[in-house]
Amino acid sequence: MLVGNFLELAQVVEQEMVKAFTMVAEKHTDEPDVYETCSLLAKWSKQHLKDLEPFAQKYPAKPNVSPPRMERMKFDNEQKGSFALMRDLQDLWLLATEADTCWLILAQAAAGLRDDELKATLTILQKTTKRQIAWLQTRIKQAAPQTLIVGI
Repeated sequence: MLVGNFLELAQVVEQEMVKAFTMVAEKHTDEPDVYETCSLLAKWSKQHLKDLEPFAQKYPAKPNVSPPRMERMKFDNEQKGSFALMRDLQDLWLLATEADTCWLILAQAAAGLRDDELKATLTILQKTTKRQIAWLQTRIKQAAPQTLIVGI
């Protein structure tokens, strides 16, 4: 059984989301909504990690069996401004979408295992991840015209 390996992948994604949301918040302090919201969304991902821990213990990962990892985004560049913000939001959206896909896949496994507790937890995690994605999409839609057309 490889459920533990996929839980491990989900944990890695959530750890990266905590770091990325925090870095984007700190990098774009001139955008109060970005700072406040990214700080909040980082806390949500921290909570996801806590919620996953009992299941990572219940379903331990098998050594040397990991799904291939996509190359992760780097949010540590020094660029600032509206174009850099839009790129950072896009990278955050990609990470959040990867997390959402993990919840989908793990929910199918939970159904197959008849693990109602895992399934219920994944439903909650997926709801908050979808809220993260929705905010990112809204903020990208807001920033795109001004950034790409006006070029501020």
